[in-house]
Amino acid sequence: MIQVKDQVYYLGLRDWELKEFHGHELSTHHASSYNSYLIKDEKTVLVDTVWDHQADAFLEILDREVNLEKIDFIVVNHAEPDHGGTLGRILERRPDLPIYCSTKGAEIIRRHFHKDWNFRTVKTGDTISIGQCELQFVDMTMIHWPDSMMTFVKGPNVLLSNDAFGQHYAAASIFEDEADPCTVWQEAEKYYGYILTPFAPLIRKKLAEVVAMKLPIEVIAPSHGVIWRKDPLRIVEKYAQWANDYHEGSAVVVYDTMYNATRKMAEAIARGIESKGVKCKVFNSAVADNSDVVTEMFKARGIVVGSCTVNNGCMRSIADMLEEIHGHKFKNKIGAAFGSYGWSGEAPKKIYKALEEAGLKMFSDPQSVKYQPETHEIEACVQFGQDFADAIKQS
Repeated sequence: MIQVKDQVYYLGLRDWELKEFHGHELSTHHASSYNSYLIKDEKTVLVDTVWDHQADAFLEILDREVNLEKIDFIVVNHAEPDHGGTLGRILERRPDLPIYCSTKGAEIIRRHFHKDWNFRTVKTGDTISIGQCELQFVDMTMIHWPDSMMTFVKGPNVLLSNDAFGQHYAAASIFEDEADPCTVWQEAEKYYGYILTPFAPLIRKKLAEVVAMKLPIEVIAPSHGVIWRKDPLRIVEKYAQWANDYHEGSAVVVYDTMYNATRKMAEAIARGIESKGVKCKVFNSAVADNSDVVTEMFKARGIVVGSCTVNNGCMRSIADMLEEIHGHKFKNKIGAAFGSYGWSGEAPKKIYKALEEAGLKMFSDPQSVKYQPETHEIEACVQFGQDFADAIKQS
């Protein structure tokens, strides 16, 4: 148990071996943590728990540091299993323990555990005095689940933000100012870019609402990663920037290839983009880390996708990538399509249509090559890249 500030303590666990999250969807190169918090006042309050596979270790900490019998109630900011997974084990021993959560939270917890526990539902502005401290609840619906909320601990002025402002990062210290700043910001951006981008309109609205509440926030303690205690509003400002159709003016070229014809096109397009002074990254989606590619797309202004044609469509990894682009609801981005083919040539056209349907502003018609590109076709790909870069710079 580590003191965060005044009466607020960290009770979390770091999962050093974690390499994937949300099933196998999201890579976690720097592992992660499940941050639970304890508030020790006239009443003792547990805020969130950990994933059920770490339940034994978590209950051991609770028994050693707190004594489960002395906890007065639990706040569940979010019922997703990595935060609420240990509830069942706790409630086996304390079945009447009050659970403070949102209305949707009570519904979701019931569906996860099939138990009708002692739920006390709260909404934005509701408060509970626990002694010197007061808990104030802030609804965060669909950021990123229907039940999400935050708890502000008035007195210590600590915002227990759950998934908002977090990172999948297990560091040697639980505090941001004692961790590697490059890794912290890289993982914070990936967390936002991959998980929260689809909710950008809601995030903009919610950030404005939270700012209007004028909470005197001195520490932001999320449920994954490190705690922001040195100028913590830096991460709030970043979220406001990321949620505002963010891009860095760069380009990403993503392709899959069978016999390297599409690879040659991708590399030529990238050369053309870079020749105009636009930064560009190139990924073979068949071997690249999917969630890292999506994060780079989040940062980019332009997204170029290519595939050879197979079975009258595109390669499997590109089909997956197009689904990711559609699901992430990117805004303010320019798209382009390209590809090679043999006896038919549907892939570039289908990629173009998919990018257009995903909301990208499409640049030019697809660039296509039959079998292996000749010198003049490679030159055409370079020109395609140059024109795409000009479109980025002029937008």
